[in-house]
Amino acid sequence: MEVEQNPVEKSPEDLQVEQEFQALLDDYLRSNHRKKVEIITKAFRFAEKAHRGVKRRSGEPYILHPLAVARICCDEIGLGSTSICSALLHDVVEDTEYTIDDIRHNFGDKIASIVEGLTKISGGIFGEQASTQTENFRRLLLTMAEDIRVVLIKMADRLHNMRTLEAMLPRKRDKIASETLYLYAPLAHRLGLNKIKTELEDLSFRYEHPKEYREIAEKLASTAEDREKLYQTFKAPLLKDMDELGLNYTIRGRVKSVYSIWRKMQTKNLQFDEIYDILAVRIIFESPEEMTPKELLAWEKNKCWDIYAIVTNLYRAHPDRLRDWINHPKANGYQALHTTVMGPSGDWIEVQIRSSRMDNIAERGFAAHWKYKAGEVEEENELNRWILTIKEILEHPEPNAIDMLDTIKMNLFSSEIFVFTPKGEIKTIAQGATALDFAFELHTELGYHCIGAKANHQLVPMSYVLKSGDQIEILTSDSQTPKYEWLQFVSTGKAYAKIRTWLRRENKTAFKQAETTLAEYFSRNRLAASTENYQALIEYFKCKSRDDLLFKLSRDEIQLSDAVMQEVFRKSSSNILVKYLQLAFGRSGKKDEMRDQADAKGVHQLTEEAVQGRYKLAPCCQPIPGDEVVGYLEKDGTISVHKQLCPEVMKLKSIHGNNIISAQWATHKMMSFPADLEITGSDEIGVLAQISRIISSDFSFNIKTLHIETHDGIFKGYISLYVHDLEDLNLLIAKLKGLKAISSVSRIVQKKELS
Repeated sequence: MEVEQNPVEKSPEDLQVEQEFQALLDDYLRSNHRKKVEIITKAFRFAEKAHRGVKRRSGEPYILHPLAVARICCDEIGLGSTSICSALLHDVVEDTEYTIDDIRHNFGDKIASIVEGLTKISGGIFGEQASTQTENFRRLLLTMAEDIRVVLIKMADRLHNMRTLEAMLPRKRDKIASETLYLYAPLAHRLGLNKIKTELEDLSFRYEHPKEYREIAEKLASTAEDREKLYQTFKAPLLKDMDELGLNYTIRGRVKSVYSIWRKMQTKNLQFDEIYDILAVRIIFESPEEMTPKELLAWEKNKCWDIYAIVTNLYRAHPDRLRDWINHPKANGYQALHTTVMGPSGDWIEVQIRSSRMDNIAERGFAAHWKYKAGEVEEENELNRWILTIKEILEHPEPNAIDMLDTIKMNLFSSEIFVFTPKGEIKTIAQGATALDFAFELHTELGYHCIGAKANHQLVPMSYVLKSGDQIEILTSDSQTPKYEWLQFVSTGKAYAKIRTWLRRENKTAFKQAETTLAEYFSRNRLAASTENYQALIEYFKCKSRDDLLFKLSRDEIQLSDAVMQEVFRKSSSNILVKYLQLAFGRSGKKDEMRDQADAKGVHQLTEEAVQGRYKLAPCCQPIPGDEVVGYLEKDGTISVHKQLCPEVMKLKSIHGNNIISAQWATHKMMSFPADLEITGSDEIGVLAQISRIISSDFSFNIKTLHIETHDGIFKGYISLYVHDLEDLNLLIAKLKGLKAISSVSRIVQKKELS
């Protein structure tokens, strides 16, 4: 097929399209890429013809979407003409009669290859079947090894979809927002697309939690004047000394994003007024262009430390908050020097020092890095190593889609530390990694035969958690092989996947028999082999995971019996909410019919009567009245109730989003729900009596368990109790915080709320 070179007419819509195309060309001409305007124009005309007459849900011409994606690729990620053309053409093959051969004939092999990669991953988490086809997410990650531009263009595609999400139906909006927060934002982080990651998080939060988003945004606006005064007061003394360095520099304030603030409020159980790192200061200086990459890096290092000296001469530095990401860049290419200093008002303020080159990479990721690399491939190797790790994980995918996403996510969103080999070679590894993780990082066979390690010449177990700066030597034995318990000692996706693959291979027959036994048990008792029913058994037998349950079952360490059935699945109604509720059995009708019935009800009201029937509270996050919740429609017709940001339900949204149901509490302080608190403070005489009196006398809550440990005059306690709702729990927390001896009180659940 031949390409039409000119638009047919100039209607108002055509004029709008032409204006957007001209804006794309303006963005491109301002970039440092070679000016291949002709092929970009050709791609635009081709796509315009292919999509002519098609509208988006918002009513706009469809061609405005690929134009917007191309502008994001050009202006916000920094990609060149090949990627811009591919972005313009990314929906042509999927949505029109044109084929990959047409693209290849008109634009060559490279653009055709990228468009083909984009077309292959248009389903799954990217398309209409996003809730059921996690295999497509595997294809996306594997595509990175062929051409990372496929993933970068897909990130731009998702960003524009999120910016225009208002036009979508509410149910689709919720599913897309959840997927974005669970998968896309971590992927953007791992690719160094910090600006895009932050916007994706904020947009997802805005649609999933509009009330909370609005409240925090309003508080940020109302306190903006005070922050500006603090920033100006902090900046003023720096200017004279900075001018004397003779650099072309800028100093600007950076305000924490709405989502980051809310996440910290949730994880730390803080109020908005208690968050003291909302403001950070960035000092960015221009780099000379005539130096070689090696000379430039040395020059930038010296200038960063010169600026650090100026800042810390004026303000007292926090001794534990220096972060040198210049000598040891993050795996996503990020470079900067961070320090935290005491500001003029007595608040800690983080200062980020970096060159304009470093700032560009920090905001735009690897695409910006390629612009500067000029033969230096150190950070690119970090990317290649990460892609290789992902490929190794995907070579032996988990049989359970949720487990597969868990393993991948271990490698997406983790901070990094630096450790040394015995020969002094520096290695980057995820924060929280153990000696066993490090063994697998070095080589799979080292991991398989690891018996321990030496940390700084001292013998340590394989479970030893690495600290930045450690020198680690792995100890091995030929007779050693992986044990199931090793899964408890690792925190990186690579080590976890390697151990599970080995265990499944070596215990294939036993695992298969255990799965059959469990399936027969569920069938015999008229139960679905659902995630929630598996979870109920995992909780009952105190197993770590699904595999742990199967492993113990294969070794006859646990027994499935009628007594277990009665204990786990048929609790009396009087105990139902405290003990995580009974399951409803014998549901009739097809699942689609049940889902339609659920949809017809709109927002499900969680009354005392309702939760004793079809609904059950998820033990993974222990929701109580007052928590924002959603329902998940199980295969047997029951609806499990989770907190909105429970990691389990976020995974379920990403895989089975069509089964998510809107729900809200409608209880009236008639029933009790389990809640757990962590409390720390000074070990003073009578403090335990004060805590017990407030819980039992002031609030009339029943205490289930109370565990206190003291060390060097400080105590830490864990309290399990039963409360009516979130309002009561928050009042209790506030009252306990009011005690002089108490330093912190926070709500905890069995699993972390945010991953």
